[in-house]
This record gives sequence, structure tokens and C-alpha cells, in this order.
Amino acid sequence: MHRRQKPSAPEHKRDLAAHGGALSISHNDTRSFFNFSQLVLSAGHLKPPPVLKHSKITYFEVEILDMQSKKQICIVDKVPPSSTLLDVKHKFHKACPQWYPSRVGLQLERNGPYLKDSINIQSLAVSSIITLYFTDLGQQVSWTTFFLTEYTGPLLIYLLFYIRLSTIYDQVESTKNFRHPAVHLACFCHCLHYIRRLLETLFVHKFSGGHTPLKNMIKGCAFYWGFTSWIAYYINHPQYTPPSFGHRQVFFAALSFLMCEAGNHFINVALAHQIYSGLKACFPSPTYNPFTWLFLLVSCPNYTYEVGSWISFTVMTQTLPAGIFAFLMVIQMSLWAQKKHKMYLKRFYPEVRRKAAMIPIIF
Repeated sequence: MHRRQKPSAPEHKRDLAAHGGALSISHNDTRSFFNFSQLVLSAGHLKPPPVLKHSKITYFEVEILDMQSKKQICIVDKVPPSSTLLDVKHKFHKACPQWYPSRVGLQLERNGPYLKDSINIQSLAVSSIITLYFTDLGQQVSWTTFFLTEYTGPLLIYLLFYIRLSTIYDQVESTKNFRHPAVHLACFCHCLHYIRRLLETLFVHKFSGGHTPLKNMIKGCAFYWGFTSWIAYYINHPQYTPPSFGHRQVFFAALSFLMCEAGNHFINVALAHQIYSGLKACFPSPTYNPFTWLFLLVSCPNYTYEVGSWISFTVMTQTLPAGIFAFLMVIQMSLWAQKKHKMYLKRFYPEVRRKAAMIPIIF
């Protein structure tokens, strides 16, 4: 039989020490893992450390120079990138109170166009300093005031001639002579035209620009008010000569006038409520309304109807002042139509390229 030998005391102590050491290390690891687990459970989900964002806002300085002398007027500082040119004009007004924002014209170049108020100041920036040239546009009025003043005058002036004031006509002749139906119908059509314009100015038209020079309103009022006085004087005169073809000429001309007025109104409504496809505006297309079918032939049918109204009015009254006014309106409307047609060609080329501006073939 083999007897198992007992280890010696030193070896036995070393074995116990080694075994005890291993036990103590394993026990410490367990406690550390347990403590770490408890910490994780108590703290919730681990989150990454927040990233610090260093956002620095860049401000612009707008240097405003006089367009004629190139001298510096002022510097508008601390302009945020999101500001518009109108915001710059308001700050410029605070620095120079004698110039209201409406009469301040700013240009990027001396001979360049005036910048719109809605333009973003950041789009003009090449560096942190933006140089603009200032021009005093003079006294300004809003477009609504412009058109209301321009159209209210003819409405009231014509009525003054229609009632035949004693200061204008001889009172004896006014009471003796019988008024032809064309006189009453002309007053109705003339008033209807300007009432429509006033209502459309208030409720239909959308004006892109905010203001226009006061001198433009004075010129417009002189033109419309002067011609209205001249036309109304001859039509309402006691010795007015009726149209050559009598009631038939008056009837058909009045019917044509009313149709042109209706067409003009429906076209203006269609232009004011253009259908937008995404971010790009679409050229107005004809609808079920027959008056809008003129969009198939011309790009500015509102001017076509406007000219048609005054030609019909001339035929209905058969007076020389009305004919001259209609002729001038044809020239003015054709110029406006050509200008708008060029703008439409740039924006809606495929849809407008085969259309005329105002009158097919001619314009």
C-alpha cells in the first residue's frame, strides 16, 4: 500500500495562500461588476456627451453712398443675414430722418436698377461690407392711392357735365334741347367703367411695388381728368349731334362695350388668382368662362378688352375727343402689352411663344 504523503508545512501554507489569493481576486471582480451594473441601472441609458456647437452669427455693414458725389452718407452696421433691403431702409431712416423708406432708392451699381425691398441682404454680399448707392426718389404715394385718385376724378367730373351745370352750359339751351338716348347710355357706360376700376383696385388687383412717385400720379390724373372733361363736354352739350346710324349704332356699340367690360373684369380676376404649381407660377389658362378664351390668342387680353371698350365707346357716341382718347389708349396699351409679353416669354416661354401681345398678328 502506498501511503499518501502529507505536504510539508511551508508548501501547505503556499498552497493555501495561492488558493486564498485566487478566491479573493475572484471575489473582488464580482463585487466590481455588481457595483458597475447597479450604477448603469440607476443612471438609465448611456448617453453620448453633448457636442458643443460653436454658432457664430455674421453681421454685415452696409455702406450707403450718394449716387452723384460718391460721398459716404452713413454706415448701417450690425445687419443680420436674414434682413431684407426694406429693413436696411428703416435703419437708414433712423440715421437720416429726412428720408422716408418709401423715397429711398438703393442701387448696387451707379447705373444699375433700383433694388426691390424684398431682396435678401445676404444675396448682395461679397464680403462683410456691402456698398449701396442712394438716390432720393422724391415724394411717394402708394399704388392704391394712385389708382383711386386717378379713377375717382373721371367718375365725378363726367357727372358734373352730365347734370349740365349752369356754369358750364347755357341754362336756356339746356332746358330746351331734348337729350338723345346715346347721352344717357354714354353716362352709364362711362360711370360703369370707372366704378369697375375702383372696385378692382380695392378688391382684385395685387400690387407688387409699394409706392410710386407723386409726379406720376399728377401726370396720370392730368391725362384722365383732362380727357374726361373734354369728352364729357361734347357728349353732354345741348347741341350734341346723335350718331349717324341712329339707335342701331348706339345699341350694338353699347353691347360691345359691356362685353369688353365683362371680359376685362374676368381677365383681371384670373390674373389675380393665378394657379401655382409647386414653387413656379403658371401662365393663366382659359377656363369654362368664354371671356377667358382670349388667353389662347394673346398674352395680355386685359389690354385687348380695354382698347375694345374705348373703341366701342367712340362708335357709340361718335365724338372726336373720344376717338382721340381711344387712339392714345391703343398706343399706350400696346406698349404695356409688349413689355409684359417680353416678361412672360422669359418666365413661361413654351406657353407664350405662339401668342401675340395684345392683338393677334398686329401686336
